[in-house]
Amino acid sequence: MAPIEFTVTHNFDAPPADVWNAMIDWERHGEWIPATRMQIDAGDPTTVGATFTGFTGYGPLTLEDRMRVSQLEWDDQAGKGTCEVEKLGPVLKGRAGFTVVPDGNGTRLDWFEDVTLPYLPTVLAPIVNKLSALGFSFGMKKLAKSL
Repeated sequence: MAPIEFTVTHNFDAPPADVWNAMIDWERHGEWIPATRMQIDAGDPTTVGATFTGFTGYGPLTLEDRMRVSQLEWDDQAGKGTCEVEKLGPVLKGRAGFTVVPDGNGTRLDWFEDVTLPYLPTVLAPIVNKLSALGFSFGMKKLAKSL
């Protein structure tokens, strides 16, 4: 099992609430995360316990990533929020999440992934970590353009 662990930080020229609302709009993640589409399960997707699935890739090389919201806290007055999701498989297991905090006139977002990939040789983990972080960095830049 290969460990996939990375953190991506991005500064937005947008208010924290706008960044937070974009980040918890799970269905729209596919608009800015490369090669991804989202499927939201029944119920309110912005509550602890909500479940959804991300599909990343193309054709037969698509990774199914089932998730459940395990933490979702937003402090409107402070403009700060924390979200964490549990990765349920069938391939990725572990956790991922983000924090949103005010930063000068904008917002800083820190996104982390801490998962295992069972079919990846451990020697390839550093390459996948780097490529994954680059993909999320690209996604943050794309999201920033829409805010």
